[in-house]
Amino acid sequence: MAKYVVEFIGTFFLVFTVGMTVMKPGDAGNLAPLAIGSSLMVMIFAGGHISGGHYNPAVTLAVTLRGRCSIKDAIVYVMAQALAGLVAAFTVLYLKGNPGHHATPLDPPLPPLIAEVLFTFALAYVVLNVATAKGTAGNSFYGFAIGFTVLTGAFAVGPISRGAFNPAVAEGLTVMGLANPKDLWIYLVADFAGGALAAIVFRILNPDDK
Repeated sequence: MAKYVVEFIGTFFLVFTVGMTVMKPGDAGNLAPLAIGSSLMVMIFAGGHISGGHYNPAVTLAVTLRGRCSIKDAIVYVMAQALAGLVAAFTVLYLKGNPGHHATPLDPPLPPLIAEVLFTFALAYVVLNVATAKGTAGNSFYGFAIGFTVLTGAFAVGPISRGAFNPAVAEGLTVMGLANPKDLWIYLVADFAGGALAAIVFRILNPDDK
C-alpha cells in the first residue's frame, strides 16, 4: 500500500506545481519549467526508494514493459496517478479562484504529437537507464537526471505541445483549462507511445539487463 500512496503524493505535487506555476494569476512565467522539473526531482528523491518514483503512467508502462513492474502494480499505479492528477487539478482551480481559462486546440496536431513522443521517450529512456539499469544501480543522481529531463523538454517543446510528457499531467492540464479537451488524445497516444518506445530501445540496447 505504501508504494501506491507514494505514487499518489508524487504525482499530486507534480501536477499541482504545473498548475500553480503555469496558470494565471500568480504564474511563474518563464521559470515555470524550472519549478516543474524541480518538483519532480524532489518527489523522486523522496519516494523513489519506495515506489520507484514513476509519477507518470507512461513511465509506468515503460518500466512494466522493461520487466521491473508487475501488471498488478502497474494498474494500481496508473489509477493512483490518474486520481492524483484530478485532485491536484481541482485543488489548483480552488486556490486560483477557478479563472475559467480554456486553451485553444493544438492545430495542426502533428507537431505537438511529435514533440510529446520525443520528450516522453527521452524521459522514460532516462528513467530506465538511471533508475532500473544494472550499470547505474545505487547511484545518487537519478532524481536530478529525471527532473532535469522534464525541465529540458518543457523549455524545448513547451511552446509547441505545452510540455506534458505524462498522461496524468495532461489530464490535470485539461481539467484546469490549460489544455483543450480535444487535444487529450494527442497526449495519451504520444506519451504512451514514447514510453513504450523507450522500453523497446532499452531492451534492444541492454539484452542482458533483465
